[in-house]
Amino acid sequence: MNKAEGDTIRQILADCRTIAVVGASSNPARASNHVASYMKAQGYRVIPVNPNEQTVIGEPAYPSLTAVPGLIDLVDIFRRSEDVLPIVEEAIARGAKAIWMQEGVVNEAAAQLAREAGLHVVMDRCWLKDHVAWRAHE
Repeated sequence: MNKAEGDTIRQILADCRTIAVVGASSNPARASNHVASYMKAQGYRVIPVNPNEQTVIGEPAYPSLTAVPGLIDLVDIFRRSEDVLPIVEEAIARGAKAIWMQEGVVNEAAAQLAREAGLHVVMDRCWLKDHVAWRAHE
């Protein structure tokens, strides 16, 4: 990780307190459920976004970012790389501050669009792992 990427990650972890988790699952065996549970336990406001779920980690799930009421700081994406662009477009329209594409999720066009709109972007990294490392150096 270069210094600029490290600075972006630290800023997102410190400043983005309301996180929409796109692709959040109610299945505790899924990574999205584990990461969302951890986020919530760390005091972040977690908003599950998945049209196939009613509740995730005890929170109401929304079918899309557009349906989420209120402000969203960070959009954390647990979707296939090819499905990311419309999510990023919604995040930009919603006024999100940052996009986080989880490990294995890479979409350069979506990342570039988000950066051009002024959003911070992290791609192909695990929010939970980076949060644990950040807390250890705090």
